[in-house]
Amino acid sequence: MGRAVTVATCALNQWALDFEGNLERILRSIDIAKSKGARYRLGPELEICGYGCSDHYYESDTLLHSFQVLEKLLESPATQDIICDVGMPVLHRNVRYNCRVIFLNKKILLIRPKISLANAGNYRELRWFTPWSKARHVEEYFLPRIIQEVTGQETVPFGDAVLATKDTCLGAEICEELWAPNSPHIEMGLDGVEIFTNSSGSHHVLRKAHTRVDLVNSATAKNGGIYILANQKGCDGDRLYYDGCAMISMNGETVAQGSQFSLDDVEVLVATLDLEDVRSYRAEISSRNLAASKVNPYPRVKVNFALSCPDDLAVPTCMPIQWRHHSPEEEISLGPACWLWDYLRRSKQAGFLLPLSGGIDSSATACIVYSMCHQVCLAVKNGNADVLADARRIVNDETYIPEDPREFCKRVFTTCYMASENSSQDTCNRAKLLAEQIGSYHINLNIDAAVKAVVGIFSVVTGQTPRFSVYGGSSRESLALQNVQARIRMVLAYLFAQLTLWARGMPGGLLVLGSANVDESLRGYLTKYDCSSADINPIGGISKTDLKNFIQYCIENFQLTALRSIMSAPPTAELEPLVDGQVAQTDEADMGMTYTELSIYGKLRKIAKAGPYSMFCKLINIWKEICTPREVASKVKHFFRMYSVNRHKMTTLTPSYHAENYSPDDNRFDLRPFLYNTSWSWQFRCIDKQVN
Repeated sequence: MGRAVTVATCALNQWALDFEGNLERILRSIDIAKSKGARYRLGPELEICGYGCSDHYYESDTLLHSFQVLEKLLESPATQDIICDVGMPVLHRNVRYNCRVIFLNKKILLIRPKISLANAGNYRELRWFTPWSKARHVEEYFLPRIIQEVTGQETVPFGDAVLATKDTCLGAEICEELWAPNSPHIEMGLDGVEIFTNSSGSHHVLRKAHTRVDLVNSATAKNGGIYILANQKGCDGDRLYYDGCAMISMNGETVAQGSQFSLDDVEVLVATLDLEDVRSYRAEISSRNLAASKVNPYPRVKVNFALSCPDDLAVPTCMPIQWRHHSPEEEISLGPACWLWDYLRRSKQAGFLLPLSGGIDSSATACIVYSMCHQVCLAVKNGNADVLADARRIVNDETYIPEDPREFCKRVFTTCYMASENSSQDTCNRAKLLAEQIGSYHINLNIDAAVKAVVGIFSVVTGQTPRFSVYGGSSRESLALQNVQARIRMVLAYLFAQLTLWARGMPGGLLVLGSANVDESLRGYLTKYDCSSADINPIGGISKTDLKNFIQYCIENFQLTALRSIMSAPPTAELEPLVDGQVAQTDEADMGMTYTELSIYGKLRKIAKAGPYSMFCKLINIWKEICTPREVASKVKHFFRMYSVNRHKMTTLTPSYHAENYSPDDNRFDLRPFLYNTSWSWQFRCIDKQVN
């Protein structure tokens, strides 16, 4: 009868402008899909060139090389007898579109341009592409000569159409269109489309996966149908980590789930589903059928091909499954770890160096690297030849097999405790013990000689010697002395990153890791060009609260008992003199606010789009049990003063893993001035009026 269709979707670790590697991964995914009996294969958004090409989309080279890859795909025997749906940029009548190119047996069936472009948060698609605004309209697209020579076609359909095969009807959505309030799948479903496809470039944010899953399942819950989602995975050259989660859903229930975090460059998901289940599901929804009788039809591209076999009664079909979501602590353990691995192997460096202070933030960063080592050993154990080859190249040993995470950590991870006269023995011991438990190559050094030399130069030139506040100095003097220590640590971190392996008789250099969390960056509680200045920062988008929970997770799952004393110690920069050998400086006292309050300010400022006045109005209700309106006003004013005074620091913030939607990342996510009128006179006067 031809009821059971076998379809494949995938998550590919594509890399912007890596046309060679991207082609290889696409072909590998098609091979796997065919070997599992699939008759249709869906890939991620813009998979041919890689999603994160940014302003390279303006270049004609990007278009040319994309068509050259398409030529290779069309010619490949792997793409025969399977409908292939790939993503690439296409120039149509001098306008750039983000497109799906769908082909079968060396013939292009349809080029489908994206209708709703992603243009919020980290996305800037309207900068490079134009949305297709002609609903249910198809035009002729004149193919480049290199494609004409392969397909024998001069023109192909370009526009908003669906495919009609011998046994069913397929319609495409592209990423953002699923999230739009008027998603195309609604009208397509009413017009008889039974299989919806979505090629995504969707990145990881803590606690976001369930939203994507719910959207996919709800797409077919009201209207019936099969929904197939493909997604990019990995770090493709930027701050984002694309988190896979390829999935297939039918009639509102998930039937196949891909992994959210893994080191596999190619992951293919295949499901066999009964079309009659879609038809019977729709039969009972009278409101849907009434709406369908009035729908404006889509242009149909007829395809002389079937996704099912004539005699398929004995073919087993997939049953609904329960989606398993990771906890936020698991997400922190896995997402940044996979991002670090991609960055390490693609940058062709020999490992990481981390200034390990013995505090929560740098310890959490160290734990993420340790988790990365776990993931590498697990992938090699499971037979991942790509990971094994990368690991051997990184450690410069062609016979090496990473089996023990601690041993691998020793080879690729260097930690460094940089003591000063203001450092306590407690933090030194905590850093050393954690380094022993994760297996890193650990260095202890003292920066006092360098600090004295730098301050000495200032004293020689000016005849003045600055002093800490506890010794009678002004706050300006004390802050300058703290900043000298912090900046010298950055200079030493880069020196040791470049030459530590050389001193040990080993090749290569190390990437410097930063460890400032999202809350400290928002408040500006960091020295510009200190140890927060690094090559990359895996925790720069994660809150202090989540990092504490992650530390507890590492104690329980990695048996890192050294973290217990780190958890119980108050966070401190250790830049001011000790009192009776004990730390007198704490972060929250320095900041004038707690980390919990900072998270609330951050979410209201960015996610709730609140300026000073709106934030005050919201917080007098949220905090009505614990603060008077005057106290709320004082807290809000202090936050905005400190935020605006320090906003300039965000312009040089180390590239960080994006994990929170209230990140202050100045690169493209949180676009603000960096020179403010920090008195906020008009805004604060509005607050004072309400207080009175």
